[in-house]
This record gives sequence, C-alpha cells and structure tokens, in this order.
Amino acid sequence: MKGKLSFAALLVVSGLVCSNSWAQQLTEPSASEEAKSPLIIAHRGASGYAPEHSAVAVALAHAQNADYIEQDVVLTRDHVPVVLHDIVLDFVTNVKEVYPDKHRPNGHYYVVDFTFAELQKLTLTERKNKHGEQRYPQRFSVTSGDFKIMSLAQQIELILGLNQTRNTNTGLYIEFKAARWHKTQNYDVVQATLGVLARYGFSDVVPPAPIYLQSFDPEVLRRLKREFMTQLPLVQLVAENSWNESDIDYNTMLTAAGLETLSSYAGGVGIWLNHIYLGLDENGQPKFSDVIAHAQAAGLKVHVYTLRADDLPEGVTSYQQLKDWLLELGVDGVFTDFPDL
Repeated sequence: MKGKLSFAALLVVSGLVCSNSWAQQLTEPSASEEAKSPLIIAHRGASGYAPEHSAVAVALAHAQNADYIEQDVVLTRDHVPVVLHDIVLDFVTNVKEVYPDKHRPNGHYYVVDFTFAELQKLTLTERKNKHGEQRYPQRFSVTSGDFKIMSLAQQIELILGLNQTRNTNTGLYIEFKAARWHKTQNYDVVQATLGVLARYGFSDVVPPAPIYLQSFDPEVLRRLKREFMTQLPLVQLVAENSWNESDIDYNTMLTAAGLETLSSYAGGVGIWLNHIYLGLDENGQPKFSDVIAHAQAAGLKVHVYTLRADDLPEGVTSYQQLKDWLLELGVDGVFTDFPDL
C-alpha cells in the first residue's frame, strides 16, 4: 500500500535511497505491475497542474502515485544535464527579460549557450506558444510562481527521496533530447546523462528505482547497447516525419515489418495517440489503426503519448473514455499530463 504525505511536505523532502526491491523489474515485470496496466507515466511531471519539469510538478506526480515520472534531458554550456523538453529556453522561461541579448542570430535562446548557474537566474514558467501566449490557458498562470530549472541529478534525488519517505518505487523515464543536434555543438547528451545515472546507481545490477530510456533516434538506442552496453530497458519513440526528430522514415517504422525490426534493439515503443486513434466512423464508433496489434506481435511494450484532459481528440467525450479505449486495445502504459485521472 502506498504511503501518504502532505503536499507541503513533499516539496521539502530530499534524500537518496537505494532499494533492492526492484530486481529484474523491466526484463521480467512483476505480477503487480502487470496487473496495474496501463502504467501511468507522468508526462514532464504532473504538467497539467504545475509548470512542466518543475519540482512542484515532480512532487505532485509522485503524490498522485504515478508509476513513472518523465525527464527530458538537454545539456548546459558546462555540460550539466538539465530537465527541459526543448533545446531552447524561449517557451518555458523568462529568458528574454533576464538575458535579452544572449540569443543566436535566429532569435532563439539555446540551453547549451548558458551555464547551469546562469539558468538558475531564470524563472521556469507554464508553456507559451510562439506568440508568447499561454498554450493551455486554464493551467497554472504563466505569470505566477517562482520555479527553477532542475538538473537531472536534482530530479533523481527528489524522486528517490520521495520513494523513501512515501515507501514507494516510482520510476524515472528519461528521454535524450536532440542527441544529433548536441553532437553538432560538440556536446554528448547521451554520455553526460549516463554519467549522472551511474553516480546514482542506475548502472548497477539492481538500480535504485525502475527506469526506462527513450529516444526518437534509433541510433541513440543502438549506441546505448553497442557502446555503453546498457542493460536498462529502451523505448523507441515514433514521431511524425514532419517533426524532424531524426532522418528516419517513421511511417515505415510503424508498419509490421518496421516494428519487428526495431524490436531487435528496443523492448518497447512510444506511439503518438494520433497514430492509434483515427476518429469516429459514420456510426459514431471509434476507429483505430493496427499499430498496437503489430507492436504486440513483435513482442514490444506499447506506451502511448500524450493524454490531456483539457485537450481531448475530436470525437472523445471524456478523458476516462479515452483511457478505457486504450486499455481495451491492450496498451502497456500512457503518458499523461494528469496522473491522478
């Protein structure tokens, strides 16, 4: 039974614990984990309630009993892995006010151009669009709060500390952001991230908490196996080709043959919701693609992104309806901005 702790207490708890209760968690999932399917993966923390990747979003997701909390990782100028979704600071900080002249010729403020100490002078905010307007108006006000960008190490310590105080085993779900772009800047986000994970025992035979590693770039996952010989479970994220996440043809990857091929280096696949749910038919019934069935036939775990109660797909009447449909399809996990729903 999961322990209880007040939200105020969650925000001040810190510490580090190494638990031995997680042997072979992901190579051979426990019966209790299988029974809980789908896993609830807090997308950038409880980002429906607090600014994404903030300490509050992480602590709240933990309090809401998420099975995993996601960390997107990029690098600072001094090679510190920090938890941010974008390689630029424009849309989730007040960087333009604090460092008005520290942008590149294209007008963007890149994380890799700032030291970690410089980033601490910024305020982490709710996500804005390219016009500076709050992307989800009903969420935490973009003008409120004093949140700070966190390093990966800080988030690990927060999650492991809460695991200890709440007697839980909440996991990490780490994405290497824009690894090829980092390489063009002479930075290695994969190596730097694995270095932090090793310091906290995630390269041990029994890691201190459950963990998945994910990337849109198959070469990153192959490198993790080939060069770093990681035993941690890997998930191939599948994008739209128009997102330019890599030079891979994701349409081919989504075919039965493509999914069979990626099963040679990954144990799971992260699939965009719109690749699965295709709207309603003429009778008002939901239509689904065959991608989940193909992934299951290839022996892959299927984690779907991203469920948002305040941004439901057309034809979906409720968040619970969407979850029920995905459960009936047999998905193994869902990324969600609302871990408590």
